Amino acid sequence: MFYKKIVCLLIYLCTIFILSAQQEQKVRIKSGRVSIMGLGDSITEGGECFQSYLFYLNNLLCAAGYKIEFVGPRISKYAGEEIHHCGFSGKSTEFLESVIDTIYYKYIPDIILLHSGHNHFNTEKPIDGIIKAQKSIIQKILTINPNAKIIVAKVILSGKLPKYSYIPKLNKRIEKMVKNFHNPNLFVVDQSRHFRWKKYTIKDKVHPNQSGAQHMAMVWFKSLQDILQSME
Repeated sequence: MFYKKIVCLLIYLCTIFILSAQQEQKVRIKSGRVSIMGLGDSITEGGECFQSYLFYLNNLLCAAGYKIEFVGPRISKYAGEEIHHCGFSGKSTEFLESVIDTIYYKYIPDIILLHSGHNHFNTEKPIDGIIKAQKSIIQKILTINPNAKIIVAKVILSGKLPKYSYIPKLNKRIEKMVKNFHNPNLFVVDQSRHFRWKKYTIKDKVHPNQSGAQHMAMVWFKSLQDILQSME
């Protein structure tokens, strides 16, 4: 009997927290502020030899007059600027799945930009595992906040082969997965379509150079415009 009461209490507290978070989101949007979380690996975080696309995306959004706040537990710095995000260098989609509920509870971002699919080897045959993890990430976020907007990227291509030769097939599965949710709050953005790794990556043939990061930012920006306008 005692344990049943504890379980009921925990369910009640969880429900109160979720409702409170959803109300906070509504208030934030009505005030004109929209929070965005970049969710991914080093391509999202940036590094010593390359910058995150988030800096360029922030500039595009600000120039267009949007009031945006980037949120997340990690901070990247570039040219005297700081940006918050949820990019974990060297980590897989499965890792993101293991931490997303805790992180999302803390920040309750209105929009999530999910770009994840690297940090595996082709020999692992990782596609099924990546898709399973992405589905779980989406389900966990929407359980906490059904109003969250999630943009899932078909990830950028890489010249580091055969390690990343699985990416084209992965991208087809990502598109199919998102469509199968039949949820109007889920979107696919094709970061792979015009991404030419010979032109847009640094020497490692994986991470975006400045032009590549700018290209990614523009792709995100075009996808975000309709979503942001619908939230006004």
